[in-house]
Formats: sequence, C-alpha cells, structure tokens
Amino acid sequence: MIKNEQIDGNKEMIAFGMMNIVGSFTSCYLTTGPFSKSAVNFDAGGKTPMSNVVMSVCILLVLLFLAPLFKYTPLVALSSIIVVAMIGLIKVKEFIRLYRVDKFDFCICMVAFVGVVFFTMVIGLSASVGLSVLRALLYVARPATVKLGNITGTEVFRDVKQYPHAKSVPNILVLQLGSPIYFVNAGYLRERILRWVEDEEHICKGHGQDLQCLVLDLGGVTSIDNTGIGMLGEVHKGLDRKGIMIALANPRLQVTEKLVVSGYIKDTIGEESVFLTITDAIASCRYGLRRFRGKEGCSEV
Repeated sequence: MIKNEQIDGNKEMIAFGMMNIVGSFTSCYLTTGPFSKSAVNFDAGGKTPMSNVVMSVCILLVLLFLAPLFKYTPLVALSSIIVVAMIGLIKVKEFIRLYRVDKFDFCICMVAFVGVVFFTMVIGLSASVGLSVLRALLYVARPATVKLGNITGTEVFRDVKQYPHAKSVPNILVLQLGSPIYFVNAGYLRERILRWVEDEEHICKGHGQDLQCLVLDLGGVTSIDNTGIGMLGEVHKGLDRKGIMIALANPRLQVTEKLVVSGYIKDTIGEESVFLTITDAIASCRYGLRRFRGKEGCSEV
C-alpha cells in the first residue's frame, strides 16, 4: 500500500498456510507475516520477495554460528528497531478522519490499536473483527426502508426526508426496500412496512381520504429467500383486509424468478401488479381505482 501496489491478501494467507502445513512435517518454525517484519523489510530497501530468501539464509547462518555472540544483546535494542519501523505506520490524521467520518469505524480502530499495544495481536484483531461482524449483522437485520416522493415536474422519486420538497402521491404510499430480504430481517421489514402503512393511513384520514395502494420499489433488493417471500405474502394479506392494493416496481431478475416460481406473483398479487418503474405502478393503481369506483357507481345505480 505504501508503494501503491495491488496486493491480494488472500493469496498471501494461502501461501502462509501451505508453508506451515508442509513445514509441520519437519518441525519447521511457524511462518507468519506481521506488520513489523514487513515494515523493517521495506525500510531496509527490500524490493522483491527475494529479500525474504536472503533474510532467511542470513538468519539461518546467525542461528548456527553467531547466536552465542547475541546472547547478551539488550532487548531494548531489538525492540527499538521494531518501534522505529512501526511509528511510520501510525497515522494520527487517519484517526481524526475516521472520527469525523464514522464514529463506529473509529471505535473499531481504537479497539484494534489498544488491544494490540497493551495485550496481544490476536486479542486486538479478534476484538476489532468481532465489532465489524456485529455492525454488519446489525445492518443486515435492520435494513433501511424509506418513503419516496415525487420531484415536481419529473418522474423521479426520492426519499422525502432527504428531499423535503418531494411530494407524496395522494392515496398511494411508495416505499423503497434497499437490502436483500432474508430470514434475519424479514420480520423487521414486515413490521416497518405495516407501520409505514399505518402512519400513512392516519395522514390520509387527516385529509379526508383513504390509502388505496402500496407500491414497493424492489430495485435495491438483490436477493430474497423463502422467508422473505412469505413475509411479502403476509403483508399482502394484511393489506387486502384493509382494501389496499399492492404493486411491485423494478424487481431484479433473481428476485422476480423466485417470486414467480413460488407463485407469489401469479397466485397472490397477479402479474398485472408488477411494473418496470414507479411511475407505471402509480398510473396503474390510479386506473384500477377509477375502474373500481366506476363499477361501484354502476352497481348503486
């Protein structure tokens, strides 16, 4: 990274693992690649992996013939070499940048730093990796659902909180789901969708209207499992009891295939409820409402 080169860490870890497996048959010393060795090697002027071969030969000769001479070498002298090499890797400005950009990233960084400095590298890295995995799980289990509004004069729909001038569509609620739908977050998404519907119903009643249609923008949903499909079915049943139609906009190919195979599109909402864009879905919902109201008027006559 210092030399702006592309490094594949996975291949390096595979190489270390293979060397340790082969070396274990001959009682070889464990091969690792800590940052201190890499930093010392770089500061010494190493250009290619051949420097590691030369270093290994030199260490072998030292251990065989010169080890008794280094018996009384102070550990302070050896540690100072590592300290000098590692100081160049500590970027205080990067800490400050992390604190300004993302507080959670800053916490992960400080946990790794404190764990490695005051305990061991295994403790520091394990704690930081654990926090990173925890954050990833929280993001997956609590995905964002946003209400979309129309930008006046266009067919663009954006988050109403991010764009306050975006206007909601009368009698129609447009929601955007921006993450894969798995068993981990299916229950949370169902709760959030129904809560959005409930809040929108209160807003519509305040204007003397009723919520008639829910449009789900699935453009950001990259995949869905069986539990997610079941969740959509439960949402449809709950809305159907209230007389609210549901429409899907821009579902991805992988998602559409599963919804078709499961029968959700054909048997539950109908093929006429899947659209390419949000604008098409809203136009169809309005047309369906006009037809429904027209039929009601004819029946009353």
